[in-house]
Amino acid sequence: MFERIPTIRRAMTAIGIAGLLALTTVLPAAAATNPLASWNDGATKQAVISFVEKVTDTASKDFVPTEKRIAVFDNDGTLWVEQPMYAQVAFALDRVKALAPDHPEWQKDSALKAAIEGDTTTLLASGYDGILELMAVTHAGMTTAEFEGTVTDWIAKAEHPRFKRKYTELVYQPMIELLDYLRTNGFSTYIVSGGGVAFMRPWTQKAYGIPPPNVVGSSLKTRFEIIDGEPQLMRLPELGFINDDGGKPEGINLHIGRRPIAAFGNSDGDMQMLQWTTAGDGPRLGAIVHHTDAAREYAYDRKSSVGALDKALDAAPANGWIVIDMKKDWKSIFPL
Repeated sequence: MFERIPTIRRAMTAIGIAGLLALTTVLPAAAATNPLASWNDGATKQAVISFVEKVTDTASKDFVPTEKRIAVFDNDGTLWVEQPMYAQVAFALDRVKALAPDHPEWQKDSALKAAIEGDTTTLLASGYDGILELMAVTHAGMTTAEFEGTVTDWIAKAEHPRFKRKYTELVYQPMIELLDYLRTNGFSTYIVSGGGVAFMRPWTQKAYGIPPPNVVGSSLKTRFEIIDGEPQLMRLPELGFINDDGGKPEGINLHIGRRPIAAFGNSDGDMQMLQWTTAGDGPRLGAIVHHTDAAREYAYDRKSSVGALDKALDAAPANGWIVIDMKKDWKSIFPL
C-alpha cells in the first residue's frame, strides 16, 4: 500500500492498518469441479491449477508437505480495489474531518487544514511530515481496542467514491476463489501488505477468510499502560515497522518464519516479496495482478501515483512470474 507516492509512502505504510468465511471441509459440487469459476480458461488459470496440483500430489517429485504450503498476498490492488486512493487514506481523511470540530487549532496547520477541506493537492505537497502528522492525529493517541472499534465502524459504512459500494464489497472475486482453492488444498494463506496491520485485522477474516494472526503489515509503536486500573496498549505517533519493499520479506521472516512457495502482488512494492519467494528451492509460484480493465475497474501501471507497476512488470518474464491480465483473465471483478 502507498508504494508509489514518494512523499507519503513510508509514513502511510507504517500506520496501524474477508464477504467470505473460511471454507468448511465440504465444498459445493460446482466449486469442487471448477474452483476458479470467475477465471477465464487459458494459460494463466492453468498455470495456477498446475502448480497447486503438482505440489499436492504425493507421487510428484514437486510434492510439498502441508506445513510448507504457504501463500502470501499483498492487499491493496491484489485482493481489493486501491484506486483512486488507498482505503486507509480515505479512512484518515474521513477521520480528521470527524475530529476537526473538537480541534480548532488544526486550522492553523496547513497539512491538517488541507486534509479537513479535502484538498489532497496541498496535503501531498506538505510531504512526509504533513502526512505523518495526519496519521498521528487520526491513528494514534488511543488504545488498540479503541482504534479497532473506529476501523470497524468505518469499514461497515464507508463507500467507494466511484462504485458506491462498501470497500469490503470491492474485493476481487477471482482472488477470493483462489484463496479458497489454496486453503482447500492445504495451503496457509497470509496477507503481507504495506498497509497498517491494525487497520486490516478488524475485517480480513470476514472479507477473505484470513484471520488476524495471518495478517502482516506496517505498524505504529505501542506502549503498555494501566488506565483506570485496566491494562491497555496505547498507540503512539511513532513508526514501528514498515512492511514495504524489502520490508515485506523481512516481515514474512519475522512473523511467519518460513519462506512462502507462492506470492501474489500487483505493484513494484511487491517485487522483493516475489523475488524472495520464487528464489527458494523447489516449486515456486509468483504472480502479478495487472490492472488492465478501465471499464470494470481501473487500468493503470507504470505511471500511476497509486500502485505503480513498472520494474516488477519488466522483471516478470525473466523470473517466470505470471502476469494476471485483469481484462483477459477474469470473467468478473467483484462479487455480485
